Amino acid sequence: MAIFVPGAASLAAGSEPVRPEVAGDFPVASEARLAGDVKQTRFILDLDKKIDIHAFLLADPYRAVIDIPQVSFRLAPDAGGAGRGLIKAFRYGLVMPGGSRIVFDLAGPAKIEKAYVLDAANGQPPRLVVELEAVDRAAFNRLLAASSSSEQPKGTDSPTPVADATGPAAPPDGRPVVVIDPGHGGIDNGTQASTGETEKDLVLAFAVALRDRIEQDGKYRVVMTRTDDTFIPLAERVRVARNNGAALFVSIHADALPRREGDARGATIYTLSDKASDAEAERLAEAENKADAIGGVNLTEEPTDVADILIDLAQRETRTFSNRFARLLMSEMKNSARMHKHPLKSAGFKVLKAPDVPSVLVELGYVSNKADLHQLTSESWRSKTVRSVAKAVEAFLAKRVVSAAPAD
Repeated sequence: MAIFVPGAASLAAGSEPVRPEVAGDFPVASEARLAGDVKQTRFILDLDKKIDIHAFLLADPYRAVIDIPQVSFRLAPDAGGAGRGLIKAFRYGLVMPGGSRIVFDLAGPAKIEKAYVLDAANGQPPRLVVELEAVDRAAFNRLLAASSSSEQPKGTDSPTPVADATGPAAPPDGRPVVVIDPGHGGIDNGTQASTGETEKDLVLAFAVALRDRIEQDGKYRVVMTRTDDTFIPLAERVRVARNNGAALFVSIHADALPRREGDARGATIYTLSDKASDAEAERLAEAENKADAIGGVNLTEEPTDVADILIDLAQRETRTFSNRFARLLMSEMKNSARMHKHPLKSAGFKVLKAPDVPSVLVELGYVSNKADLHQLTSESWRSKTVRSVAKAVEAFLAKRVVSAAPAD
């Protein structure tokens, strides 16, 4: 069942990127709490002003999603980590410029009985209230079908990336295009250090510096999948590369190991393969491929071009070029960054599945390792490593441009 309160058009695609200097204009969420049991559970969020909402359900896994205008979340650091009743946990954050999202991981099939915002009254602030009620699987499926057929605000299931991530089918100026993909963003923090640093912020800072470095001599055009704290679905990141006719796609990440798996450090470069090169690569790919579920994207309605991508994975030439760039990148990065003991790996990353774009995923280091984290937050290290990555990109593209040039 979908519940739409008129006014949520502020979530529509095409909103301007948020400027930090106007962040204070957004509504503030100050406290969240859960009440109830496994039959009925209520979520309450305190706000400083009334807002519009749009609520809907998703399956596999069971989720309830609340889309709201952009909100400044000032909740306790551990908010959402512990569940109650029908809610196992919840996440929140920016999902597109101008729009925030709350995603509830459900313990089982449930319906959104009510979703509404109360006015301030009797000294209490405005409150967002979501009331969930347990149902059986059949009832859930009927509600889900009704939700899918009802009208939803444009962009709630597949948010449009920031303005510079959408381009014409072919670059108008003819320069080779490099797509830089800072992993995660918005509602999806990625990994997080014990000291609070998030992967999404670390990789965005690196990606922006890399973009600026590559653009210095003007030989190549750089497109970013995101330039701010926005959630971008994995399929959309692939489409950015294909729609821009990219000559190279570089996805930037920073891994973390669970405590039980010990400690590891160093940068790793991944290419696509149907079978993971080792257990760690398989774990990482599985974790990264869950990003869409974390962001509340409807995974059951992927566009046909994504299905075509999965079919076309056997294109050997693209994989050959990806592997060639990975080796070149490793040889450059080892001069400025500590590399993992096995620096070249492969796994089934969804974000690398463009059949006609050489693609790699670079794990800059482990935020779970103190030495790596120190480097990831160091401007000096970032500057040196950016130069190495840019040098590899330029060397790779220079060879491809020469080989593609017509003979005299």
